[in-house]
Amino acid sequence: MKALNVLVVEDDALIGMLFADALAAMGHDVCAIEATEADAVAAAAQYKPDLMIVDARLRDGSGVSAVEEILRTGWVPHVFVSGETLSVHALRPGSVVIQKPFRDIDLDRAIQRALDAPASS
Repeated sequence: MKALNVLVVEDDALIGMLFADALAAMGHDVCAIEATEADAVAAAAQYKPDLMIVDARLRDGSGVSAVEEILRTGWVPHVFVSGETLSVHALRPGSVVIQKPFRDIDLDRAIQRALDAPASS
């Protein structure tokens, strides 16, 4: 798999750094780590990521809403991360979602599923 430019949307700074470390170990580049819905949308417009790793619930806004806004301008593969996967599937059926806590292998497999998903999920 080629190195991807990844936008991480996570409101817990420590978890955001853990994502960045895991993604770097997989050979990817993290273009930004954003903590709010508005900042995620702005960063996606600025960096044009190849992939997004998104916490479904943010203290300021919603990761699901951020993805919906970003996808209005074009398809970006994405993986939702949540402690409540059923609620994400209810909002975005067919989305790739992994349960917190997760292992690096789970994240790697989810990324592959997101990249293989049709551009309508």
